[in-house]
Amino acid sequence: MFAAVALLGAVVYAQENESTGGYSNGDVFISGAASYVSESIDDVSENGFSVMPRLGFFVSDNIALGAEVGYGFVQTKFDGDEVGKTDSFSVGAFGRYYATVGNQFSLFGELGFDYVSSEEIDFEFDLGEYKLTGFEIAVAPGISYFVSDNFAIEATVGLLSYSSLKPDFREAEALNTFATGLGFNDINFALNYKF
Repeated sequence: MFAAVALLGAVVYAQENESTGGYSNGDVFISGAASYVSESIDDVSENGFSVMPRLGFFVSDNIALGAEVGYGFVQTKFDGDEVGKTDSFSVGAFGRYYATVGNQFSLFGELGFDYVSSEEIDFEFDLGEYKLTGFEIAVAPGISYFVSDNFAIEATVGLLSYSSLKPDFREAEALNTFATGLGFNDINFALNYKF
């Protein structure tokens, strides 16, 4: 184990001394994240996936603005029978501030705003099919590491978020959620390509 850590450190140190990667004013990047979930607790199982492509543009050496679109699907089963499923779609904008700490490493803070539309089907409580629409605002710190001049691996932590989603039931009130995340499940990875 110690030898593997030492070898990884030597590779990172050697690569850090080369001029690989980095961002500057006028750079454009595309990024994409995808996730798959499959978990089961007792008789309840949940399976789903999500994808979120992004496009960003550096308006200065440290500031990037961009747009994103996302799609997700989740199916819930109880004792093998489907009890619910969710199709969700989102579109939004984000801004990032980057602080470069080496030739390949950058730290960043991100503020994002998304419009969210979700179609839910609930068989368990006989709610039938309904829609949720609303917005989400999120703050996330992250790190970017260039593995070549154009490709970077990113990791973000969903630190703070606020969402307000309203069902299309008659006289329904919005569901307001404030969340903090510091667990492993709140870490998101993405691959970034810089033009």
